[in-house]
Amino acid sequence: MSSNGHKKELYFTQVPQRVVSLVPSLTESLFELGFGKSVAAITDYCVHPAEALKHLPRIGGPRTPRLADILALQPDLVIADQDENTREAVEALEAENVPVWVTQPCTVREAMDILWKMVELFRDPKASARLQTLEVTLNWLADAEQSSFSYFCPLWQEADESPWWITFNEFTYMHDLLRLMGGRNVFAQRRRRYPLEADLGRAEAQPAAGRDTRYPRVPLAEVCAAQPEVILLPDEPFAFDAQQQAQLASWLAETPAVRNGRLIHFDGSLITWHGTRLARALRDLPQLLAVS
Repeated sequence: MSSNGHKKELYFTQVPQRVVSLVPSLTESLFELGFGKSVAAITDYCVHPAEALKHLPRIGGPRTPRLADILALQPDLVIADQDENTREAVEALEAENVPVWVTQPCTVREAMDILWKMVELFRDPKASARLQTLEVTLNWLADAEQSSFSYFCPLWQEADESPWWITFNEFTYMHDLLRLMGGRNVFAQRRRRYPLEADLGRAEAQPAAGRDTRYPRVPLAEVCAAQPEVILLPDEPFAFDAQQQAQLASWLAETPAVRNGRLIHFDGSLITWHGTRLARALRDLPQLLAVS
């Protein structure tokens, strides 16, 4: 996918030898699939696998990459993500004839397809066998009988006149992954409205005009009205500390989740990182989310 939203196929006659990864989850995936020797540079936020990344040059944050440093490396591929990187950076690299692969999985299936494309690109049968094992696990989970539960999962918290949170709807990887675990997102149908005052129910909404509507901002009253049975508190991108968790529980005291002690603080990368981390998510989330 190119930065302007049109499908753009990249063709390679040889395996890429100098890859710059602007996506932390896909940096991890490159190494876990055995392609780490081709990685030439990474972002400041690429942290896994820690030992393997120590020697690699870093080129800034995902949204603030140093383009001159990337160009100096003469990469034959840059891996980016539409949600994590900026269109301006991608287009600047493409203008210099740098091949850029822009991902944006909105479902688990699309995330798996990215991994399969990676295996195809690097032509490694061992990695292909690993992905096939992951496919079997996914198929088993899809066919398994799951306990159903409704949930609210805030990704960010703000408090001006009253608290509000950023969450996600049905058009996201996170929603689809939690759906596989039996989760029913109480804001699955909720679209982000513009401007912020409209999203919080304080003003009339303007046309979205092509802007992203997958991450609505929901006020306290709307969350209380949704009555989630479980509240999921990932530790990224917003790290809910103990005091913030207690405050949230106080605000949402009239929800079944709080009344039944079902606030779950957990490793947010299990739902926010697409790539090979999916294997950990399939291993850890079912037990974490088990609703008695």
